[in-house]
Amino acid sequence: MPGTFESTTLLHILFVIAIIAEAMTAALAAGKREMDWLGVCMLGCVTALGGGTVRDVVLGNHPLTWVQHPIYLLLTGGAALCTIAIARYMHKLRNIFLFLDAVGLVVFTIIGCNVGLRLELPLVVVVASGMLTGCVGGVLRDILCNSIPLLFRAELYATVSIVTGVLYISGLTVDLNHDIVMGIAMLSGLTLRLLALRYGWSMPKFVYGGNIH
Repeated sequence: MPGTFESTTLLHILFVIAIIAEAMTAALAAGKREMDWLGVCMLGCVTALGGGTVRDVVLGNHPLTWVQHPIYLLLTGGAALCTIAIARYMHKLRNIFLFLDAVGLVVFTIIGCNVGLRLELPLVVVVASGMLTGCVGGVLRDILCNSIPLLFRAELYATVSIVTGVLYISGLTVDLNHDIVMGIAMLSGLTLRLLALRYGWSMPKFVYGGNIH
């Protein structure tokens, strides 16, 4: 397996689109909680960049992405603030943002896996790195908005990230072409997420109504 995996131009473009979309959807969540403009801006940045930040802190990967590239803070904060001006029209774009959220999930997962591979970590940690990158931003958003994080609900979200990461790593492990493997993993994860949204697929729930005493 090659030692390093640099982001392709397409992956970087998708990353930028994804963080902007995540920041805008976070801004709407902030609006529902009646946050001030600073809160809107901060929630947008935390949601869009939080997954990669937590990943890098956990793995000791420095400098942090937004420290190395401050433009990402301007992009996400600016996108969140711009959402205030167009909020009344956002409901018309709901399906587009659901699609972009799904794209962001698989793109963040691949980028997170690449970081793990670059650090030469065990494969299970590489997959976990991808999941942290893909999911934790949304967890932070939900916690700050006092909601049960989507990651901990039955909806297929973290599962999609894990499937994407496993497919990606498996293909690279057997020395298949990197771009083909990346395309298959992302397309598979995206398809699974969109089908889950369309048909309401979910993981089994654990329901316990007994008394522990």
